[in-house]
Order: sequence, then structure tokens, then C-alpha cells
Amino acid sequence: MFKRLREDIRTVFEKDPAARSVIEVLTCYPGLHAILLHRIAHFFWNIRLKWLARFISHLSRFLTQVEIHPGAEIGRRFFIDHGSGVVIGETSEIGDDVLMYQGVTLGGHTRKEGKRHPTIRDEAVIGAGAILLGPIEVGKGAKIGANSVVLDDIPPDTSVVGTPAKPVKERREKKRDFDLPDPVEKEIKQIKQKIETLEQEQQTKK
Repeated sequence: MFKRLREDIRTVFEKDPAARSVIEVLTCYPGLHAILLHRIAHFFWNIRLKWLARFISHLSRFLTQVEIHPGAEIGRRFFIDHGSGVVIGETSEIGDDVLMYQGVTLGGHTRKEGKRHPTIRDEAVIGAGAILLGPIEVGKGAKIGANSVVLDDIPPDTSVVGTPAKPVKERREKKRDFDLPDPVEKEIKQIKQKIETLEQEQQTKK
């Protein structure tokens, strides 16, 4: 338990340059408090003390403004920066070294039993206000832009933005389709054509 606590504190220093001291991190970081309380709630959830687990989760929500269902599976070195407004559903799975900002929702869009919430693989980064819905998978090292709405799987090491979220590369390619012709390039082509025409006329005269 204390080993995991030290690791979580060290993670805050690694991912937030504003962190100055251990005392500050322990007393002033609601994201860290939410994770610590979740680990306790998750323990009781796994030993079937469901009400106690839910009560601890509810208390954590009141203290930190972060709502993590005690059934959610969260890996090591997970960090919620700023914390406020984060919601993580019951069947969510979060890998190691994931960074999440404020206002993120890992939600479901069905009332059916079973897997209903996203799976976030290792080293993913989820920007502020992003909404991820359903049993989708975010690949290792993927990055989700702020306020994006994610409804489909994201491949590893891919950056997505928008509503619905699309890969950044794809958006750039679409933008190129609407680019206007470069007037300088057009002028150079016209000059080149004139030079070639003059050269041909001179050769004909000879």
C-alpha cells in the first residue's frame, strides 16, 4: 500500500511541473486523493462489500469532484491533472502511465449488462473535456484532444480531435483538398512556358 502511494506521489512530480513538495501533493491534489480513495473502494468491491465500496466512492466524489466507480480497473501511475468533473464508469479499464485532464467522461451508451465503458491502454493521454462512450478501445500511446467525442476505437500512437473524433492526419489530408492554387507557382509555370515557346521559335528561325 505504501509502496503504491510513493509511486503515485512520484507520478505527480513527473507529470505536473507545478508540484513543489510532497506535503503539497498529499494535501492539495484532488486527482491523487481520488485515485487513493478509489484503490480502497476497489478493494472492498472485489471482496463483495459493495455498499461500503460505493459509499467510499461517493465520499470521494464529494471531496474531490471526481467520480470513479469502485468497479473500474485502474493500472499503475495513473494521474488525473486538476481532477474536477472526471467521471469513470463501472466497466472502464485504464492501463499504466495514463494521463487524464479535468472534465473527462468514460461513459456508456447502453443499459445492457457486461462491458459498457472504454478501455484505455498504457501511456494514453486524454485532454480536458473529452467524452469517450461505449466499450471502445484507446490504443497504447494514443492522444485525445480536448473536448473531443470518441465513439470508435483509436489505434495505438494516434492523435484524434473533434466531434466525432478523427485522426489528425486524416483531417490535414482533407484540408489539402480544398487548398487554393499557389499564385506564385502559377506565375512561375507561365513564365517557364513562355521561355520554352521563345526557345522553340528561335530554333525554328535558325
